[in-house]
Amino acid sequence: MVRFLNLIRYMKFIIILTFLVISTNCFAQSDTTYTPADSNSVIVHKDPRLELLVKKQAQINEETSRDGRRTDKGYRLMIISTNNRDEALAAKTKVYTYFPDLKAYMWYQSPYFKVKAGNFKDRKDAEAFQKRLNSYFPKGVFIMKDVIEVKLGKGIDDEINP
Repeated sequence: MVRFLNLIRYMKFIIILTFLVISTNCFAQSDTTYTPADSNSVIVHKDPRLELLVKKQAQINEETSRDGRRTDKGYRLMIISTNNRDEALAAKTKVYTYFPDLKAYMWYQSPYFKVKAGNFKDRKDAEAFQKRLNSYFPKGVFIMKDVIEVKLGKGIDDEINP
């Protein structure tokens, strides 16, 4: 999804740049100054919109590269894996109800709906949360290695201190 959005942004950038180049060429004929060949100076007429476009592209590049740095290896807690969508939604709702600061993830991996929770860098943090979640999910909560989301600046997302 991120790559698709980057492609759309890139295509917008190319279209705008093409438009600016074409419009600059149309106006350039009336805006140029002739300088003799033996002169040591050059006069450049720059469209201020190009500078805005360059700044905007730099901002987009920073935002998209920042998204790439937001993941790391870690652990998540597998709450439920079921082929019943309503049961998976109920489990996700229960996680948000009893642990509002713990982020829950649900996705469909045919034929199962899976619900995982947390972004733990250390296994012992995940184990502490596993004990707390086991009382709400009697079928069991399991620790899984996963790619986790990482907060910028701090380096890890500790979720809740157990």
